[in-house]
Amino acid sequence: MGGHSPFDRALAFARRPAAAPLFALLVFPGPMWASNAASDAAADAGAVALASNESTPTERAMSPPSYGPPGETPGIPSDAELEASGAVVGEILIENQNIFNLEDPKDDVKLFRLADHLHSRTRKAIIRDQLLFRAGERYSRRLIDESERILRADSYFYDAWIRAVRYHDGKVDLRVTTRDVWTLNPGFNFGRSGGSNSTGVQLEELNLFGTGAGVKVAHTKDIDRTQSQLEVSDMHAFGTWTAVDVNYASLSDGRMRDLTLNHPFYALDTRWAAGFAGRNDVQTDSLYDRAQIIDQFQDRHQYVQVYGGWSQGLRNGWVRRWSSGVTYDERIFAPVSAWTGVTAIPEDRRFLYPWLQFDLVQDDYLKLWNHDQIARTEDFYLGTIASVRVGWADAALGSSRSALMLQSSAGRGFRGGRSTLLLAGSLTGRLESGEPRNTLLAGSVRYYLEQNENWLFFTTLQGTKGWHLDLENQILLGGDNGLRGYPLRYQDGTAQALWTLEQRYFTDWYPFRLFRVGAAVFFDSGRTWGSAPLAAPSLGLLKDAGFGLRFGNARSGLGNVVHVDLAFPFNGDNSIQRVQFLVQTEQHF
Repeated sequence: MGGHSPFDRALAFARRPAAAPLFALLVFPGPMWASNAASDAAADAGAVALASNESTPTERAMSPPSYGPPGETPGIPSDAELEASGAVVGEILIENQNIFNLEDPKDDVKLFRLADHLHSRTRKAIIRDQLLFRAGERYSRRLIDESERILRADSYFYDAWIRAVRYHDGKVDLRVTTRDVWTLNPGFNFGRSGGSNSTGVQLEELNLFGTGAGVKVAHTKDIDRTQSQLEVSDMHAFGTWTAVDVNYASLSDGRMRDLTLNHPFYALDTRWAAGFAGRNDVQTDSLYDRAQIIDQFQDRHQYVQVYGGWSQGLRNGWVRRWSSGVTYDERIFAPVSAWTGVTAIPEDRRFLYPWLQFDLVQDDYLKLWNHDQIARTEDFYLGTIASVRVGWADAALGSSRSALMLQSSAGRGFRGGRSTLLLAGSLTGRLESGEPRNTLLAGSVRYYLEQNENWLFFTTLQGTKGWHLDLENQILLGGDNGLRGYPLRYQDGTAQALWTLEQRYFTDWYPFRLFRVGAAVFFDSGRTWGSAPLAAPSLGLLKDAGFGLRFGNARSGLGNVVHVDLAFPFNGDNSIQRVQFLVQTEQHF
């Protein structure tokens, strides 16, 4: 959904720069090993008690496996039989595995032993708090699957599995297995896309002392600005589902002060949600065309939002949610003294408005492998999802002008044989005096075809159309958003489309037992339309092709897939280099 409120951001640093190799990260010790062990002592004692003096295969299954996903335990009734019989959850054993399996001779080396020793494993209480079931409650396969998805979404886990390990006296004992990844990043980061570099020095911990909280201190430099940043986040503050994110930064062109407190609809059957977000930012906005700055101005942004939501939960496979809130959104623009070119300044605006939102969610998920990740379980959403938010800003109540505020989105997935199709679309904007303003229509189609366990064909088509956009909002196409053979922010227009073809190969190569490796051959084709303010005419259809390697971080939570690509543009103006070299960290293949 459009609108870009702080609630839309993933609070656990969703997008990350390229992570340094593990041997470069083993610099600082984790001083909380003792407290970590103490906090889990009671749970470990319970697991030992369950495993002791037992001899049958079913009872021995309660003993934690050495490493990796647990196997299925023979002799346990099917999920349908357990649910029909009214079985309840019995003992819940938490097995929080470390990064490396030291019982495997390939992992039992000095460096990996040191990594496991320094790493503070995720506390069992943190894992237990994220489960949607408790001992004594009715056994539910759906709640087990949803709990797995919640755990897998945490950046500090490589994967998560929940298995039934014993059935006795109408009770089902469960084992919850998670595998940690390295989450401390003290080092230097580098990225390159569209002919521009980004660098940074930072100290970042995604799972502080095993609590699931994150802290980041960083100094970074990219094409827009230099930034010194402190960010603290906790998706489960005080052992609850309340997420807290505090982001403070000093910018070379201003400042950033962001605060988010949010208790979301964290599960399908969640009955209420509420949150607060505040933002006070100052920065220089740059408009681009042909990879060059064509305008600059100062942007002061103040934003406050409070909301509450309610739902009857999951009913017959569907969730319906209502939310209501109030938003204050003000932007004030001014010239920048350092800019000597043509200056067009956006119009100041202030909107204060109540709003009402409706969300529809279908319970339909699928677990896949080797699609957007390398050798990791992937949760694909295939259901129907839709969201509509409508608000009214009235000039008589403090807004700079009256407007109908709209945010909406929809999506649907399909699965047939070895093919997966994902559709998504959104419409956001304002209606002022019957005319659309800052209105953006976007849509995408993603298609995956599994050729075998190592080969996958992927293609995507996406497009965007804008009407009377606010000046600071551009529709850009270039090396930083999919047209890999061209400079970043290369073409500006009022509409754009991009088509990508990609042949993906997932190898079995596991260098240093740290990275999973893949490769891709790709073709990109895209163009812009329309006359954007200050922009040159469109160059028409642009095309490129290339190839590259993909490195999936099998032991680190500091970036999912590192891309190293060579891209070759087919056309463009005389400023285009014949070869573009890109190094980026992405969430997907």
